[in-house]
Amino acid sequence: MKKNKVIALTLIATMITGLCLTGCGAKGAAAKGSGKITIFQSKTEIMTDLNQLAKDYQAETGVEVEVWETTGDSYYSDLKTGLSTQAGATLFSLQPGAESREMADYLADLSDLSFVKKIGAGMADEIDGKVVGIPYTVEGFGLVYNKDKVDASKITTTADLISYLESSDAENALGLSQEDYFLIAHILNAPFAVQQDPDGYLQSVLNSEVRMNDSKAFQEFAQIMEAIRANCKNPVDITYDNNCGDFATGKTAMIHQGNWCTGMFADYDVTFDMSLAPVPVEGNKKLSVSVPIAWYVNTDASEEDQKLAKDFLEWLYTSETGKSYMMDKFNFIPVVEGMENNNLDPINQAVSEAVISGNTIPWVMSDWPAGIVTTDLSPITKEFFTTDMTGAELVDKLNDAFVAAK
Repeated sequence: MKKNKVIALTLIATMITGLCLTGCGAKGAAAKGSGKITIFQSKTEIMTDLNQLAKDYQAETGVEVEVWETTGDSYYSDLKTGLSTQAGATLFSLQPGAESREMADYLADLSDLSFVKKIGAGMADEIDGKVVGIPYTVEGFGLVYNKDKVDASKITTTADLISYLESSDAENALGLSQEDYFLIAHILNAPFAVQQDPDGYLQSVLNSEVRMNDSKAFQEFAQIMEAIRANCKNPVDITYDNNCGDFATGKTAMIHQGNWCTGMFADYDVTFDMSLAPVPVEGNKKLSVSVPIAWYVNTDASEEDQKLAKDFLEWLYTSETGKSYMMDKFNFIPVVEGMENNNLDPINQAVSEAVISGNTIPWVMSDWPAGIVTTDLSPITKEFFTTDMTGAELVDKLNDAFVAAK
């Protein structure tokens, strides 16, 4: 893991354990006024609360906020289309890394926001020495499991996981879902992240210097994917909502998801304890943790609208109402000094404990070629789940897609 990522996670851990020194101070950064901003963002699970936040923001400031809906998988391509035709939103989200670098010409300088210096070290998205992206939160993913049905202490190797998948109730043992990131991106991150030098290894793949199938981690990943196909429900037929709903109602014992899915569980009467375990390729014992997405302001918007968008971010991160939404409604793990969340659910708690202990692996997927998940990796994986393609062939096709996407 890069040094700055270690520093960032250490600071998050400090904030989570309540060692923050001061609050951000402001109780309402945006003054009463007028105008309108548009928001286009990819985190679908907060959409309902975000729409309510928009109403509260207008009530407090007089500025109208229109939230554009998204289906999730098509978000990045829809965003690029909108920006290229100058019909883009005033405020939007991107994944820091390959996506934000590709869209750098559209990203306004946010360095002058009052709370920027209180963001965890290395967590704000910086390009050419300027802060252009404000992180939402920190997130982690892995195997979300029902403690009544799964003893995670017995699943510490790939062989253990495969044995579990071949159990008598295998069809409901582990669930993936059809959406691009939930189908392949998140689970594929693991064999990249357990490499000795994850970023260097990715570059070697992109430069055709190594083949993924020559790595033990990817060989085990291929075996896991074959076991899922052979024993579990076909994820091509499962939506994210059904994936989470089947888990919340006890129909599925384990799903590969992250702490974002806990908002879905709130809609159910969950009667069991749950937690989050690593994907155990090569005996991995760590969760995948990073900053998932960040806020960006559109440079093509007028100066007045850019200021309105910055005012909104000031309010979101410094006002009592804004912070309450982020901590209590969105259930975010804090990334700014002075924010605290003392009501973390079990999955968020597992992520925070991983951060505190340093028990994390990076999101190498943030540096994958922009758009590769939807354009290339997902179609290949859907083909795998609907044909007799071997796991090794799957990895080979994924490898070729990385090389071509470079």
